[in-house]
Amino acid sequence: MSSFKDLRIVDNFYQTSAFYPMPTVCISTINDDGSLNIGSYSLVFPYYIAGKERYAMLLECRNTSNTCYNLLQRGKCAINFIPDDKKYFKEAVRFGFPGPSEEKMGKNLFTMEKGQTDPDDPERPPVIAEAFQVFECTWDKDLEDGGKYKAADIDDGHPGPYNNFNGITSKYGAHFILNIDKILMKEQYYNAIVNGVKKGDFPPVPVDYGYRDSTNFWYTRFPKLSKPIAEPIPAPKEVDISSIRYAADRCDDVVKFTDEALANFVKVPRPFLKTVLNGCVTWAKENDVTLITDEHVKIINDKRKQEKEKR
Repeated sequence: MSSFKDLRIVDNFYQTSAFYPMPTVCISTINDDGSLNIGSYSLVFPYYIAGKERYAMLLECRNTSNTCYNLLQRGKCAINFIPDDKKYFKEAVRFGFPGPSEEKMGKNLFTMEKGQTDPDDPERPPVIAEAFQVFECTWDKDLEDGGKYKAADIDDGHPGPYNNFNGITSKYGAHFILNIDKILMKEQYYNAIVNGVKKGDFPPVPVDYGYRDSTNFWYTRFPKLSKPIAEPIPAPKEVDISSIRYAADRCDDVVKFTDEALANFVKVPRPFLKTVLNGCVTWAKENDVTLITDEHVKIINDKRKQEKEKR
């Protein structure tokens, strides 16, 4: 008899069906207006490590994210490895939650400074001064012709077709092969690598525990690596009903929503609002409904819950 249980594999399996230790990094990019954007990621891994003329990292992210948009537009980013500090991890969690770039950057806790790869290039993002190391990168858009995808083509996800490993890879997913231009290292860790690393020379690195639920991200502190610590996810900000009405009225020419129905969506993060509304419209058309009410939304939510439990 096996000592293991067979656990169901579901979407985002590394978070929902596993305990998978990962790094915690903040990726800086430049927005269309020249302002800064920072997004937090753990799905960042070495890709080309030897035998090539270059070295590269792999980033997996939502294709509706600000980071994806900026990489498709400009192809440049900095992977900032933040040290273990509760206030920094709290900021990383905030940056990881979907939302408008200008809203998140208005309260940026980190100090930004110019990088060392084309520091005068306005499309090259600044780096986080508090990071213990930074990878300055450029997207290899020629691989699998990833550069054929345009940011303007992504609305409620991407309609396809999709690539396999570089560019837009699914309706809501993207992969970026990022060539490493420079590795920037704080002096004390630079000296340790050059002169020989001893056990006391390692930087304090927070480890994302992989697993998360609807309430918390979980990570573990350095160097104890003892019990995991919960960092609450920011509470969704309620969206004004008028802005939800604006989005709902543009979902379909026939199917409409009552105000009571739309009130159910005030806490839905803006990047996911159109997806939720379109799902309701699809249900309405399948059931010959032209005006979605509060009662209809409850039926739709119950249906989704049942389908999730079956999966």
